[in-house]
Amino acid sequence: MSLDMDMNILAIDDSGTMRVMFRQYLNKAGFPNITLATDGIDALEKLEKEGPFQLIISDWNMPKMDGLEFLKEVRKHAAFKEIPFIMATAQGDKTQQEVAREAGSNGHVPKPFDEIELKNAIEKAFSKEDADSAPSTHIPEIRDGKVVIRLGHIQITDHLALGILKHWIDAGTISPEKFILETERLPGWNPVQEKLETGEVSGAMVLAPIAMDLFAYNVPIRLVLFAHKNGSGFVRSSRYEEGPFEEKEGFYKYKVINIPHKMSIHNMLAHKYLTDIGLKPGVPGQKGINVRFEVVPPIKMPPIMKEDDSVGGFIVAEPICTRAASSGLGSMEFTSGAMWPDHPCCVVALRQELIHQQPEAVQELTELLVKAGRFVSENKKGAAEIALKFLDPEGKLGLSLPVLLQVLSQKNGITMDDLYPSIEDLDKIQNYMYHKMGIGKLIDLNAFVDLRFADRAIGQQSAGAA
Repeated sequence: MSLDMDMNILAIDDSGTMRVMFRQYLNKAGFPNITLATDGIDALEKLEKEGPFQLIISDWNMPKMDGLEFLKEVRKHAAFKEIPFIMATAQGDKTQQEVAREAGSNGHVPKPFDEIELKNAIEKAFSKEDADSAPSTHIPEIRDGKVVIRLGHIQITDHLALGILKHWIDAGTISPEKFILETERLPGWNPVQEKLETGEVSGAMVLAPIAMDLFAYNVPIRLVLFAHKNGSGFVRSSRYEEGPFEEKEGFYKYKVINIPHKMSIHNMLAHKYLTDIGLKPGVPGQKGINVRFEVVPPIKMPPIMKEDDSVGGFIVAEPICTRAASSGLGSMEFTSGAMWPDHPCCVVALRQELIHQQPEAVQELTELLVKAGRFVSENKKGAAEIALKFLDPEGKLGLSLPVLLQVLSQKNGITMDDLYPSIEDLDKIQNYMYHKMGIGKLIDLNAFVDLRFADRAIGQQSAGAA
């Protein structure tokens, strides 16, 4: 069925920044009639006094009445219970999605999202098909006797080993025997997660907690390699540098900290850092918090911090944080590698169908990614030149060679010379997030991590170097 683009939409979020973004994204998607509310109680009043509404889109984590409580109230009212309801929320893990669906939601769009993802969620909510009925099978394509390996990624330095490999293949320096490499640059983590889940890609460079969460819900993927170690930074706003803050606790108290995704090492490290200095960080709606986490798209973090005086800082992958700090927008509070030396972040996750059917191609891919990672460590200038084209081919991010060189040369910064998957480090991540933050599920990491390819690839590289 065709959507009524003139329908009245009620959008609810307690964050002023997110309400502005709601209006902007919905307008860009073609929906002009938007009413905004600040929490569930405000939304109920608007439903009764300013309706009728044909669609509700609500944040989850809000004070007074959160999105889940609001959803349950809506479904109790005869006049409102049939209105399509979408959760647009930082609660992007599969567990919370199930909770919302069981309470009566018609769909979800995890933060951070854009107008395309929001419109797709609206279309699914109004369709008669189950929003989660997309096929979850990946059929490896064979072309010219080789398997096509299509890998998703986003525009961050974390995924540079893939960029190096793609550059080598495009330049004819390397010609893989078993596979054809295709890369798909995606606008954010949610499209990466969706394509990995539905099998639209063979694999992806993806945040480790996202991959673990998908595995916990029986998505047939395996981790074969780390994509990098370290590589993120926490930027403190320069807006308050002259303020009366003698201690870091006083600076960050009652401020907003932006993170790129709930299921991320960034969320974990920000939580640990702020907790260690005596604060109680969390998402809106949690009791007793005095630092508020908001999930926003990585590339929007600098402009949001510049415009919103409630934002005290953000944590994000390179090169975004270094560029923001070098522009004077903020200062680097810490690099993630200084807080947890050589920690994992993004991983190489592949669909199980590819691994089963084309193990030799997976082995070759793994070996070449290991080689590309070592090139980044050994030839920083050459890697930075390739990164400039791979990360910012259209020049929209405003990256420069000096900034990328600074990122690759930074003390405690990103490294790619050792991509061997450490099960112990992954266990540290899942245990902290599950026991300290109440996020995700505990999984059998020995079943999730397939070490066969890394064992052989890194053993061969070490022998070759010797």
